Amino acid sequence: MSAHLPPPDKAPPKHGGDTVDVTVVYAAPGVEAIVRVTLPQGAVVGDALAASGLLDRHSLDPRTLACAIYGERVAVSLPLRAGDRVELTRPLVVDAKEARRRRAAARPLGRPGPRSKAPPVRDSEPLD
Repeated sequence: MSAHLPPPDKAPPKHGGDTVDVTVVYAAPGVEAIVRVTLPQGAVVGDALAASGLLDRHSLDPRTLACAIYGERVAVSLPLRAGDRVELTRPLVVDAKEARRRRAAARPLGRPGPRSKAPPVRDSEPLD
């Protein structure tokens, strides 16, 4: 599966032969930014980031961010295609596996966790 193909339900926007229209998105707690930019043909992901202004507007450090196109990580030097959605992704605060280990370590064995089921009902008791 190619990171450069838009989802089937999304048609690329119309564009001139010498330009490419892309969308740059960023989300964080309390922030949702969507910026459409038109760039010259041959522009790369880094050009879209610069043109969007999102790095400056939200005081983002590009060294701590990664880029993706439709959810697949890409390099800032990757050439863009019409209709690409460039996503700025933040680093994970806690690795999911590490978070699970911490929760398991905090809960002694045999003690039910927050998602445990109620104990089963015994069949030997009469239900009058």
